[in-house]
Amino acid sequence: MERALSILLFVPVVVVTVLAFAAVIRRLLGVRVGLVRALLAAVLAMLVTAPILSAFAPPDPATVGGGEAFLLGTASLVVAALLAMAALVVLEVLLPTGSLPGPVEAWRSIRRRTERARRYSTIVRIALRHGLGRFLRGRPQPGPTSAAARRRLARSLRATLDEGGVTFVKIGQLLSTRRDLLPAEFIDELTALQDKAAPVPWPEIDALLTAELGRPVDQVFGEIDREPLAAASVAQVHTARLLDGTDVVVKVQRPGIARIVERDLDILLRLGDMLEERTAWGRAFGVRGLATGFAAALREELDFTVERDNLLAMAAALASSPDRGVRVPAPYPELSSERVLVMDRLPGTPLGAAAPVLARLDGGRRAEIASGLLDSMLDQILVHGLFHVDLHPGNLLLTGDGSLGLLDLGSVGRIDAVTRTLIGRLLLAVSRGDSVAVTDSLLQLLDRPEEVDERELQRVVGALLVRYAAPGSTVGVAAVSALLKTFTAHGLGVPSSVAAVFRAVTTLEGTLSLVHSDFDLVGQARASAGRRITETLTPANLRDALEQELSTILPMLRGLPRRIDRIGDAVEHGRLRFNVRLFADDQDRRLVTGLLHQVLLTVIGATAGLMATFLLGTGGGPRVSAGVALFPLLGYGLLVVSAVLILRVLVTVFRPD
Repeated sequence: MERALSILLFVPVVVVTVLAFAAVIRRLLGVRVGLVRALLAAVLAMLVTAPILSAFAPPDPATVGGGEAFLLGTASLVVAALLAMAALVVLEVLLPTGSLPGPVEAWRSIRRRTERARRYSTIVRIALRHGLGRFLRGRPQPGPTSAAARRRLARSLRATLDEGGVTFVKIGQLLSTRRDLLPAEFIDELTALQDKAAPVPWPEIDALLTAELGRPVDQVFGEIDREPLAAASVAQVHTARLLDGTDVVVKVQRPGIARIVERDLDILLRLGDMLEERTAWGRAFGVRGLATGFAAALREELDFTVERDNLLAMAAALASSPDRGVRVPAPYPELSSERVLVMDRLPGTPLGAAAPVLARLDGGRRAEIASGLLDSMLDQILVHGLFHVDLHPGNLLLTGDGSLGLLDLGSVGRIDAVTRTLIGRLLLAVSRGDSVAVTDSLLQLLDRPEEVDERELQRVVGALLVRYAAPGSTVGVAAVSALLKTFTAHGLGVPSSVAAVFRAVTTLEGTLSLVHSDFDLVGQARASAGRRITETLTPANLRDALEQELSTILPMLRGLPRRIDRIGDAVEHGRLRFNVRLFADDQDRRLVTGLLHQVLLTVIGATAGLMATFLLGTGGGPRVSAGVALFPLLGYGLLVVSAVLILRVLVTVFRPD
């Protein structure tokens, strides 16, 4: 009974002692220390307190009075706390806070790693099954040398991406728009990924619709076709009719697709980080930023409320522009959610399958349709700052009279007014063939490095203008590709919003060539830019621009005399002062902080070495055990600390980076 009672009392005493030590240690260090680390340090302090007290106590404990015992106990607790704090500092040096996850995070990380490993295995098996194993060996492989070999490899790649799931299908869709990077055989095969995917069985779709709508499907729609009109990687579309007889289409997200996408995006982002850190081409192309942008766009596509809002915004933009024969379907917000989107059904045929419709139109009408689509895209980019980034043939409907309907606005590009102005200046400079103005616009539009050879850039841009912007040029995609390679060669970074514009233009070029095989994208864009510039120079527009500028400048002009008077008065009475923020730049602060840290480590290491020398030379002191004295023990400990700190400084000094 007494033993059980002593155990019951011992446990709370130990817990209270550990918590008290942890609180004291965290308070004395003055920084936030993780609870696990603080508890480990407190346990260490509690374990060493008794040996330290034994070492401090005289040989005969009976001779120790009450006051002396209190002092010895206090000294033992202080030394134990100092040792625990020193252990925390050493642990922070060896394993900084955050380098190891906590128990909960570790368990979650293990689960994620296991799931990620299974996904890696699945992807590799898919690639091997479709004959792409030789490209996974880590060694450069020769590419196909004939059109037939390229076609076979393109089929294997398409089948692999299709079987890999939605994320890889989306990557294939993105690659299918890059005619400047891939051969025509790959473009033709990857284009099939844009509107072809295995449909989800109707019972699963019915259950999802019922859950999202909050009531049975037959209470919302008079009828709905159970066979999908189109099945894509993220969603599939069913035709339906509302209870009032209105024809609509219902876009339904694939069940469970969000979790699958997040798993694959985690792999993609890790791969982007690895490529940017370990490869020169990854850093040159900014693979991490590309992967991040792709992930953000794909997550946006998974939220159909974003597409609903994009449809409303695009409809308003098209309504405020001249009629170009382009429109978008109207959504039904009350019937839409994050996973279901109900919208009007536009009549027409997907442009990719509209060859018979185009064949019935004469060349002039096809050129008019292509020009209207290009002008509509320029309106979206230059006027509204909201544009469709992926106008491939599968996202356009063509009616019998030649009007066009825009589909799939889940991901749109947005650019601010300043960027729109710079793009307009760039088009104006291109239309004039002014390489200096083009270079100036590009340097303002792009992310420029600290040093750039502007004269060399002007010469390269001038050569590109002569080659691609001359009258009669029809190599729009090649011009964009050459321009992007020029940016990379000169270290210029392309912001994501500007990259979306380039992507939209390159995608649109292939679409326009389907409408009119001889359509001159560069020439028509140059002519359209010239018309827009002429329109902005009308007296009414100039008057409006002048009024806007004056409304901005007048408040500053009104306050200017008062500010000049204050400055003059301060100069006259000797009160003029200048306030300069030192180290306002993050790089300057990091540089100075790093230097101070190295100096501090050097001073602490040297001081610890001197103290170690003194203690080792002194010898003796209180006995830790029968054969070990305290001063030599502390001396050797300080010697180790000194060596570690000095080595940290030296490795920082001698590292080339």
